Amino acid sequence: MAKKQKKATSERAPTKHQLSKWQRQMKIRRIVIIAAVVFLVGISSWVGYGYYADYKARVGPLREVVIEVNDVPFTMGYFVNTLAAYANVYGMNSTTFSNYGNYLADMVADDIINAELLRQGAKSLNITVTTAEIDAALQQYGFPNDSTHQDIVRASLLDQKVRDYFGSQLPATMEQADVQVMLVKSQEVATDLIGEVKAGGNFTALADEFSCNSSIEGDLGWLPAELMPNTLIANAAFNLTPGNISQPIYDETAIKNVGYWLIEVTAKQDDEINAEAMLLGSEAEAEQVKARLAAGGNFSALAGNYSQDKSKTGGGELGWLKVGNMSSTAFDTVAFNLTVNEVSEPVKDESVHTTGGYWLVNVVGRGNLELSDNVKQQLIDNHYNDWLKNWTDESTINTYLDADKKSYAINQVLAGM
Repeated sequence: MAKKQKKATSERAPTKHQLSKWQRQMKIRRIVIIAAVVFLVGISSWVGYGYYADYKARVGPLREVVIEVNDVPFTMGYFVNTLAAYANVYGMNSTTFSNYGNYLADMVADDIINAELLRQGAKSLNITVTTAEIDAALQQYGFPNDSTHQDIVRASLLDQKVRDYFGSQLPATMEQADVQVMLVKSQEVATDLIGEVKAGGNFTALADEFSCNSSIEGDLGWLPAELMPNTLIANAAFNLTPGNISQPIYDETAIKNVGYWLIEVTAKQDDEINAEAMLLGSEAEAEQVKARLAAGGNFSALAGNYSQDKSKTGGGELGWLKVGNMSSTAFDTVAFNLTVNEVSEPVKDESVHTTGGYWLVNVVGRGNLELSDNVKQQLIDNHYNDWLKNWTDESTINTYLDADKKSYAINQVLAGM
C-alpha cells in the first residue's frame, strides 16, 4: 500500500510589522553609509585643500609674471633665482643682502629687461651664442650650470659680440681734429683770453685758470666730429684753419660751475636774517642787473626774469635763514654781514651751477688719421648705446614689481641663505 506523501509546508509570509521593521533598518543603514562616505570625502577634501593651500602659498607667487619684454614673460621664480645668483656673485651674506637687497633687486630687474632686449636685438643682427660658448664661460667663471646662470652668461657674451659687430663696421681712418677748448663765463673774459693766446699765452694753462666747466676743458686730443663734446665745438673744429682760435661762441645750454649772487636782507632777528636773492650766470650780468635795481627796478620782478636759482618762482624770496641753510659759504659770508635793505655787490660762488657761457676753441691740427684704441672704443660705445636705445624705444616693456613683490623676493632669497 502506497505511502501517503507528506503535504509540503508553505513558507509563512512576513507580517506588516516585520516589513516595517526591516525597512527602518535598511533606511538607517543607508543613512549611516552615506554619512560615512560624506565624512570621508570631507576629510579627504579638507586634507587635500590644506595641501593645496600650502602649495599655493609657497609656489603660487613664484609663478606670477613680474616682467614682460615684448610679450616674453619672466616669473617671480625667475626673478628670485636671478636675485640669488647676483647675491652669490657679489659674495653677499644675509646681513649685507638685507642692507642692499632693494638696491640689488632694482639692478636685477633692469638687467633682466636689458638682457632680453639684447637677446632679441642681437637676433635681428643674426648674432647668437652657442651652448658650447655658454658652457665654456660657466666653467671659466666657476658658475653652476643652471638656467639662471646660463642666461647671465649669455647676456655677457651677446653684449661683447654686438660690440664686436659695431667695431667691425668702423672705417680704418676718419677725419679728426686736434682741439683745445674752454668755457668762460662772459664775452669780456673770452675776448681778453683770445688776446692773451694770440700774444703767445698757453691755451691749456689759461683754460686751467679760467674755464668754468672742469669736465670739458683743455686739450681734448684728436677726435672725429662724432666725439666732440657738442656740435658748437665740432663746427669750429672742422671749419677753422688749423692754428687759429675761434671767436667767442655763446652756448645758452652750457653748464658752468660758477654763479654770482645779488642778495638783499630785509630784516634781522638774533642769528637769523630774512633775505631775498637772485643767482646770475656772470659777474657782468650781475652788474647789469644791480644797475637796474639802483635805477629803481623791482627786485622780485628782476629775480623772476633773470635768476637761475629755484627761488625765482617766488621772486627771489628766501624767507628766514640761519647760517648754513643755503649750503654756501660764499653766500653766508656776505648775507649775514649786510645792512638791512642793502643790495650786495655780485658774490662769486663756485659751489653752484648756472647755464650759459662762451666757448673758445683752439684748432691745433686736422687730418684723416687711423683710429686710436681709445677713440675706437668710444665710437663702439656710442653706436652700441644708440642701437640699444632705439631697440628699447621700439619695444613694449611691462614691470609689475612693486615694493611688496620686491620684499617677497628678497625674503625668499634670505630664506635660502
